[in-house]
Formats: sequence, C-alpha cells, structure tokens
Amino acid sequence: MRLIDDIPVWGDPVEENALRQIKRCARTASRVALMADHHKGYAVPIGGVVAYSDQISPSGVGFDIACGNKAVLTDAKAADVRRDISRIMDTIFENLTFGIGQKNRVTVDHELFDDDTWKLDAVRPLKTMAREQLGTIGGGNHYVDILVDEQERVWIGVHFGSRGLGHKTASWFLQKGGAKDGMDVDPLVIPAKSALGEDYLACMHLAGRYAYAGRDWVCAETARLMGARILDEVHNHHNFAWRETHQGEKLWVVRKGATPAFPGQKGFIGGSMGDICVIVEGVEHDLARYSLYSTVHGAGRVMGRMQAKGKYNRRTGKCLRPGLVTPAMMRKRVEAFGVELRGGGLDESPHCYKDLKTVLDAHAGTINILHTLRPIGVAMADTEDPYRD
Repeated sequence: MRLIDDIPVWGDPVEENALRQIKRCARTASRVALMADHHKGYAVPIGGVVAYSDQISPSGVGFDIACGNKAVLTDAKAADVRRDISRIMDTIFENLTFGIGQKNRVTVDHELFDDDTWKLDAVRPLKTMAREQLGTIGGGNHYVDILVDEQERVWIGVHFGSRGLGHKTASWFLQKGGAKDGMDVDPLVIPAKSALGEDYLACMHLAGRYAYAGRDWVCAETARLMGARILDEVHNHHNFAWRETHQGEKLWVVRKGATPAFPGQKGFIGGSMGDICVIVEGVEHDLARYSLYSTVHGAGRVMGRMQAKGKYNRRTGKCLRPGLVTPAMMRKRVEAFGVELRGGGLDESPHCYKDLKTVLDAHAGTINILHTLRPIGVAMADTEDPYRD
C-alpha cells in the first residue's frame, strides 16, 4: 500500500484513470481508498471505497446494485465431476438463463416481493420485470463456475447482481438527483436523511435482497442439476453501501467492486475464466484500517472490452477496428487451464484480466486465503451486459 495525495492505494501499476476518479471522489468524502484490482468506472472507480459521514452516493454503489459473489461447497466427488464435466456444463448452460434482458424460464417466488418498498415510485413499475428476471445470470463478466479446491472438494461459484431492477433503480435516482452523465464526472452525493436519500437506501436494500435471492436460487439449482447437496456457503455483495463504525466514527461506506473483509469475515473472490478463485478471511491489521476493512472483488481488468474484441458496425457487421484477442487465443488459454467453457465473449478472455494471485499479494496481511479454487467448468453469456458496472 502507498499513500498518493493521502489516498491509500493498493496494487502496481496504479491506473491513472482510476486514480483521478478516486481523487475526485475524495473532494466530498470523509475517507477513500483504492483496491489493487482498481480500474476506471462510471464516476467512481471499480475497486473504490468511498465513505461519507451523513451522505450516500448512488454513483458509488453504481448501476449493478448489490452485484456480488456466492460460493457453495457441495458433496459432489471431484473425480466424478471431472469425468462428466462436458455433460454437466451442457446441462447448466441449457437449463439456466444467460444473456441480457432475459426472463427466467422458471417462476421463482420469494418473500421479498411482499416488501412495502415496492410502493416507492422508483421501483413500483419494476416489480413484474424483477419477478420475471429473478434467477437469471446476465451477460458480461457474470458467470456460473464449477470449481475444485486443494482438498479435491467441489464448489459452485456465481457472480451477478440485481439485474434490471438494480440498473433501472440506479438510473432513476441518478436522474432525480441531477447526476452528470459520463465517466469523468463528479459522483452524485445526496444527504442520507433526505427524502431522496432515504428512498434510495430503501431501494438499495431491496435490490440487495433481490441479488442474494437470485444467487441463492442459481447455486441451489446448479447443485440440483449436478445431483449434489450444499454443505456450506460464502456470500457477499461488492457493490453496496453499509452503515459502519470506523475509529469511533459512523460512516456510510460505499464499496464499488470491493469486498468487505472485517476480521473473521469470509469472502469469495473470482479471477478470470482461466485463473484461480479464492475463499478469503479478513484479518486485523493496521493496513486494513486504511481500506476500511475492504479487499479486492476480482482480478481487475487490464484491457477494455472494445480493445479486446474490436469495433464493428452494428448494421453491416463490418470490422472497423480489429480486437487484440482472437477466438484461438482465448481458446488456447482456457484449454491450457483445463476449463470446459460454455459461452464467454472475447472481452472476457483471461488476456483481459490481471493475475489474481498478484492482486491478492498486494493485500497481504489484511486477508488470509483459506481455499484456492480452480475452475474446471465455466458458463457465461457471450454478450456484454448493461446491468453490470
């Protein structure tokens, strides 16, 4: 960790675009920090931790409210799963719903649909869509993984958030709050106890419950499709705001692409489709106080989506600028890691991401790695996702 203009920054090299964004956030925040997987986001960098005493930032939480990870340990036998991984991944890809704007083929009911928050203007028109999308995974970097740990135990890992509900909710509050459009703009910050702030927090928590319910269902359904039982779980948001006390001060801590890592708190952190994932546990450490007990949420991008896949004319399909990643390059990296892949766009190739171990090493001392998981099966859509941040 280093201090840059009094801002704690993890990771090397430091991405200047993300650093400029967190400096802009610091103008209105009580405390800020930048995790090692940082990269440029919308107004607030991915990997940014921004804390306010009595304000909240819809820009900080972002468009994919409550995006997060869940990993479940199963009783499946690794040898059996490896032998049958092609059929298993076919089954997952055929039965679960990937891609943007999709409805779940299964109706998933949940008590969260009885919540009074649905009466608020921001979310009232979204209830039917949310009900239809619950349990869908989406596109972009959202996934369902089959993983094996160092003890030859089989895990299921998933990554996605609150789908259209979160995106449309965030958009509504950003518009109502008068947010500037674009990436290099001041983040929207509103008083937490104002009418708009209280409504935002209520809707954010509703989207959080929705995201948890979706990840719960997908993990349970994947285990069912595998014929496995779930033995344990690790589950956390990484696009959210929490009311916390730090060094005696009550703060709204906004983590955008950052995992809470209080001492003893477990988290699931994914890499790329050709890299390890880990289960970590927060550790008491002087540096952890600088991060407000936060750590990375993934490996972090090193290549933009269009840079990776190229630019095409949407009407004619003509290539306007070739990408840096080819299907052969992606296939070679994924196969070399031993992964059975379903879906996945070129902009999600391992070439587009940092090495997860290097990113985790930057936070050494503040987290313990409890388990290292290797993906043997990865399922993703092959489309970008407007519901991701």
